[in-house]
Amino acid sequence: MTSERERLMKVRARQKKRKPEFNRCDSHKKKKLSPSWRRPRGLHNKLRQQIAAKGKLVKAGYGSPRGVRGYHPCGMKEVLVKNPDDLKNAEGCAVRIAATVGMKKRDEIEAMAREMNLKVLNPTAGGD
Repeated sequence: MTSERERLMKVRARQKKRKPEFNRCDSHKKKKLSPSWRRPRGLHNKLRQQIAAKGKLVKAGYGSPRGVRGYHPCGMKEVLVKNPDDLKNAEGCAVRIAATVGMKKRDEIEAMAREMNLKVLNPTAGGD
């Protein structure tokens, strides 16, 4: 990892510590609302009006530096793999196996990744 990328990773880590948790408005009040962010659109919505006590709105200033966007905290680019052929494009990257991949194909992908010395971010629980 280059020194510039290392510096940007440290900047990103510092920024993430200060970044607020962006939760959906009123998700703590209603069980049916998940906390995943949704933009507030109501006319009288206090979060949309940016009343300080109601939380922060998602804005561009909270993003990570462009040079390290899409990188895993280990310092490698993260690639989503759906089949063994996708590993050819993942040279020097950290690999995340898609959730829709079945066990048979997952075992194939993990074996190929081991041969290519790639890091699998979500290996099988048994982990042969």
